[in-house]
Amino acid sequence: MRAQIEVLQKKLRLSKQLLEIYPLIEADTHEKFLLTLLEKLSEERSERTKLRNLKNAGFDTIKSLNGYDYSQIHFPDRLDKERLESLAFLEDKENLILYGGVGTGKTHLAVALGIQAIHQGKKVMFYRIQNLVNTMESDVQRQKVIKKVEAADLVILDEWGYLPLHQDGARNLFDIVSRCYEKKSLIVTTNMEFGRWKSFLFDERLTAAIVDRLVHHSHMFVFAGESYRLSHSLMK
Repeated sequence: MRAQIEVLQKKLRLSKQLLEIYPLIEADTHEKFLLTLLEKLSEERSERTKLRNLKNAGFDTIKSLNGYDYSQIHFPDRLDKERLESLAFLEDKENLILYGGVGTGKTHLAVALGIQAIHQGKKVMFYRIQNLVNTMESDVQRQKVIKKVEAADLVILDEWGYLPLHQDGARNLFDIVSRCYEKKSLIVTTNMEFGRWKSFLFDERLTAAIVDRLVHHSHMFVFAGESYRLSHSLMK
């Protein structure tokens, strides 16, 4: 009978944990047993989906909002800490621009918010800009990136403006921003003010078009502290 259950479990694509879950259920009626079983299978599937989304997001490291220091961040008027951590901006397809010096916690906050979104059942993609444009040099890889971006609820673009881009790279970046515009949220981390973006995009009209789409529904966070890595360096 166990073998028959396994065959049907695979055929119906039910959780592999089915045979471990159902013997632990105590219920007074068949309906209560069935309801509890379905609830546990749903919870198990949800957890597997979150783990898969976390693996596919492309994060270099895992970060948390627990204990995060906001004291050196200037918040925008329309988005306070509570609304930020609740991810309310995702529902409104709004963007976050995290601006400040190197090592001030921009990437940490972006990643932590991304992981929070995954815990809420969202799909997230994380890219360092240079890696993103290098990947998109191949047509096949470009289509894979576009497919992932279009399926995501949140796209994080890290290290915006750290290195200059070639013309095709800038155009591909514009394509990503355009595909996200008013359809999903973007988080951009940068140490470069808008007026200097042309220096790494090398096209005035393209720069204006990207800025226009990016800032339309955005909240700006200014990171004013010193570098965490330098202040905690063993060489200090």
